[in-house]
Amino acid sequence: MFPRLSLLHVWFKSAYFQRLKALTPEENTRSQHGLFFQDGQRRVDYVLTYSVKKSSGSHSTRQSVHLLTENVVTRSFRHGPQSGGEKLRAKQTQRTKDSSSVHSSTVIDMELGCSGEIFNSQEDQKAFRREEFEGKLRDMGLELEKDEDGKIPGVYFVKIHAPWNVLCREAEFMKLKMPTKKVYEVKQSNSIVEKISTLISKILEPLHPHVEEHQPKNVKHLSHTFSREKQHLICMNICIYAFLAGITSLLGSGVYTAAYPLHDVSMVNKGKTIYTTVSICVIKMIFYLFPRVFRKYFGEKIGLYFAWLGLYTQMLIPASLVGVIVFLYGCATVDDNIPSMEICHPRNNITMCPLCDRVCSYWKLSTACGTARASHLFDNPATVFFSIFMALWAAMFMEHWKRRQMRLNYEWDLTGFEDEEVSNNTTDHPRAEYEFKVMQKSLRKRQKSQDKVNTLYIEKLTFQDRLPAYMTNIVMMLLMIGVTFAIVFGVILYRISTKAALHMSSSLITRNHVQLTVKTTAAIINLVVILILDEVYGAVARWLTVLEAPKTDKSFEERLIFKTFILKFVNAFAPIIYIAFFRGRLVGRPGSYLYVFDSYRMEECAHGGCLMELCIQLSITMLGKQLIQNNLFEIGIPKLKKLIRYIRSKQGAFQEEERQKKLTRYETDHFLEPFGGLTPEYMEMIIQFGFVTLFVASFPLAPLFALLNNIIEIRLDAKKFVTELRRPVAARAKDIGIWYNILRGVAKVAVIINAFVISFTSDFIPRMVYQYMYSPDGSMHGFVNHTLSSFNVSHFQDGKEPMDPSHFGYPVVICRYKDYREPPWSNTPYELSKEFWAVLAVRLAFVIVFQNVVMLMNDIVDWLIPDIPKDISLQIHKEKILLVELFMKEEQGKSYIIDSSTSTDGKENCSKHNNNSKVAPPRSRRHTNSTKSF
Repeated sequence: MFPRLSLLHVWFKSAYFQRLKALTPEENTRSQHGLFFQDGQRRVDYVLTYSVKKSSGSHSTRQSVHLLTENVVTRSFRHGPQSGGEKLRAKQTQRTKDSSSVHSSTVIDMELGCSGEIFNSQEDQKAFRREEFEGKLRDMGLELEKDEDGKIPGVYFVKIHAPWNVLCREAEFMKLKMPTKKVYEVKQSNSIVEKISTLISKILEPLHPHVEEHQPKNVKHLSHTFSREKQHLICMNICIYAFLAGITSLLGSGVYTAAYPLHDVSMVNKGKTIYTTVSICVIKMIFYLFPRVFRKYFGEKIGLYFAWLGLYTQMLIPASLVGVIVFLYGCATVDDNIPSMEICHPRNNITMCPLCDRVCSYWKLSTACGTARASHLFDNPATVFFSIFMALWAAMFMEHWKRRQMRLNYEWDLTGFEDEEVSNNTTDHPRAEYEFKVMQKSLRKRQKSQDKVNTLYIEKLTFQDRLPAYMTNIVMMLLMIGVTFAIVFGVILYRISTKAALHMSSSLITRNHVQLTVKTTAAIINLVVILILDEVYGAVARWLTVLEAPKTDKSFEERLIFKTFILKFVNAFAPIIYIAFFRGRLVGRPGSYLYVFDSYRMEECAHGGCLMELCIQLSITMLGKQLIQNNLFEIGIPKLKKLIRYIRSKQGAFQEEERQKKLTRYETDHFLEPFGGLTPEYMEMIIQFGFVTLFVASFPLAPLFALLNNIIEIRLDAKKFVTELRRPVAARAKDIGIWYNILRGVAKVAVIINAFVISFTSDFIPRMVYQYMYSPDGSMHGFVNHTLSSFNVSHFQDGKEPMDPSHFGYPVVICRYKDYREPPWSNTPYELSKEFWAVLAVRLAFVIVFQNVVMLMNDIVDWLIPDIPKDISLQIHKEKILLVELFMKEEQGKSYIIDSSTSTDGKENCSKHNNNSKVAPPRSRRHTNSTKSF
C-alpha cells in the first residue's frame, strides 16, 4: 500500500518538525545508518525495494514497458480533481492522447495477454517499468537515491525524500490542519467521573511511567487548515495521486518487492522497553501513553485502535470485579444450596438410568455430587443479576466510546475530517485491481465493436459483472459454515463413542472419570480445530473479497471484515451454541432414545445441567485462543517469518546480533514482517468481546480473564508494531469504522442469548417454578425429586438394556431420569407432564420480559448519555470564535501596516511639496495652507 493521502501526511508532519530544528549530532550519526541520504541532510521518507536476477536475455523495447506504467496513470487521471486552469487541462489531455494514440494497440495486447510485443527478458521488463515509475516520481518533485551496494545480496533500495515545497503543496491540497501560534486554556470537565478519575490518577502518580509533556494538559493550540500565499497548480497533485496509488500494481507484479517508511530508532528502543515495564504501570500506558504516542508515530487510525483497546480494557475492570463477586457468592453459598445438598446426601439412594446403551450400567445420583456443587458456582441467582449488569455494561461501553472518540477527534483536530475527504475527492479513488478489471471490460468491448479509433471507454463494473463473484461468495460462505457444523457434529460423535469405550474399561479410575475426560478432551479438540480454521477462513475471506473487486479501499476493507467476522464468529461459537441450546434436548427418553446412524445415542447433560459443560467449553476455548492465538502467535509468527527472510537472504540464521550492527535502518526494516492491517487485532478483540458478553451467565470470570489478557495484549501489540513489523503508512481516520456496528450487533445479540441461557440452559426457571408453584412449604426441599421422572426397566428396547443389570447386587425395577414426564403407571405413560408445560411457559415469558426490560434500559442509557461531551461542544464553539478573532486581528494588522505606509508616503509628499512652495509665487500660498489644514 502506498496511498497518497496517508503517505504525504506522514511526510509533511516529519518534514514540518524537521524544519523547526537543526540537524543534531545524533542525527548526523544516524545518517550513516540509513535514516538520511548520503549528504546527511535529506531524510529518507520512504523506501522501495526490488530484487534483480542476472539474465542473459536481450533487452526489450522501451516503448512497450512505458505503456504499462503510462496506461495506469492515464486511467487514474480521470478520477482526480478536474480543476486547475485551462493550461493544465490541455497538458493533461495532450498527455493522455499521446499515451493512447501512440501505444494503445500494444497496451491492449499486453493487458489481454495477446500476442503483442514479446519481452525477451522479464527482468528487463521490470527494470524499464521501474525506470519509468521513478522518472515520474522525479517529475513530481520527489528526490530519489539508489543503494545498489547494500549488505543484502540481490536486494536493492530506492530511497525517497519529499522536499519541503512538495509537502507544503500537498498539505494545502489535502487541507491538513496544523497548529497555530494562538493557544488557549481548555476548561476541565467537572463531572463526578472526571473528579474520581483525577483523584485516582493523583494517588497512582508515583507508579506511573515517565511521559514527556511538550505542553500543559489544559492548554491547546488553535488549529487551522494549512495554506500558502501562492496557489500552485493542481495537476501535480493528480500525478502524485495516480502514481502513489499505482504502486500496488507494481508490487503485485514483482516490479518492486516492498514499500515502507522507516522506523525511528528512538521509537524502536522505546518499544523494546515497553514489554519489560512492570505490570503496575500498564494501566497508565493503556489510558495515556499508547494512544497519544502511537497516533503521532503511526497515524490516527492506529492511534484510535489503541485508544479503543485502552478504553475497553478500562471498562473490563468493573465487570471483572462484579464477576469475581458473583463467583465468590457462589462459593460462599454452595454449602447452603438445598438441591446440591440433596444430591450429595449419603442417604439419597436414587438409582439413575444408564447414560449409554449396553456397556453403561445403572448409577447412583449421589455420585454426581461434585458436578452439582461445581454447577452452583455458576448457576445461582446472582448470575441473573450479572447478566443484566453485563448487558448494561455493554451499552455503557458503547456510549463511553462514542464520547471518547469525539474527544479524540477534537484533540487530534479531526473534526470535519470526512467533509475534507469528500471535498478533496480522496475517499472514492478506485483500487488498482478494480481499475484493471474495468480496463479489461473496456478492451473487450472495444474488440467486440471492432473500433479502429484509439479511444478509451469509461466503464464501471455493474451488478451483472459481479454476479458470478457474488454467487461464488454465497456458495463458499455457506460451504465454510457447513464445514464448521460438520466438525461440530464430528466432535459429538467423538464424545459419544469415547464415552462408550471408556465405560468398557477395566480400570475403575477410568470409569469414574468418564465425564470429565470426555468433556475436557472434546473441548481441547474443538480449540485446536478453531485455531486451524481461523487461519483458513481468514484466507478464504480475503480471496472472496478480491474476487468481488470492490471499487475503493474502504469498501474492500469493510467487505473483508464482514466476511471474516461471520466465518470466525461461527467457528468460535458453534460448539458453544450446541452445548448451550441443543445438547440434552434432542435425546428422547429411556426406551425411546434418539439415535444417529442407528447406533450412536445422542448425549445427555449431567444431572447438574449443561451449564457446567458450557462453562468448561467456554473457558478452554477463550483461554486457549487468548494464550495461543492472541499471545504466542502475536510475536512468534512474525519472528519466524523474519528468521525465514534472513535464511533466504543467505545471511545466516545465527549471526543476527552482528548483522544488526552492520545493517542500515532501511535494511533492518526490510527483514521485518509487512504490516497486514488492523483487522486481525480488532477481530481477536471482537471475538473476546463475544466471550465476555454472549455467554457471561455461564462464566462470570470471563471479564477477569479478558482483562488479564488485554494487559498483556496491549504490550505485545506495542512491541510488535515497533519491533516486529515494518512501519505502516500512517492513515487518517475519524472512527473505528464498521467495527463499531459489529460491536453494537454483538451487544444486542448478547441480551437475547443470555436470556435463553438463563431460561433454558440453567435451572433458574425450574427452581423458581417449583418454589412458588409446587413446593409444599415454599422452600427448595424436594426439588431434585420433582425434576426426575420414573422408567420401568422392563420397557427397554431389545439389545439396549445394560449388560450388568445387577450392578448394585440387586435387580433394578425402576430407574430415574431427568425430565418432566408421566410415570409408567399413569394412564399416559412417558408423556410430557403438565409441569413441563408450566416450566416451558415461564421460560418463554422470562425470555420476552428479560429481553424487553434490558433493551429498554439500554435505550434509556443511550438517551441519558449524550454522544458529544458538553465541554467538547463548548470548546469547539470557542475555537471557532477565537479563530474568527485571530483572523480579524490579522486583517486589522495588515490594514494598519497599509495605512501606516500610506500616511508615511503622504507625509513625504507633503514635505517635498512644502520645500517647493518656498520658491513658489505668492499665488500658491493659499494652496499650501489648505494642504496643511487637510
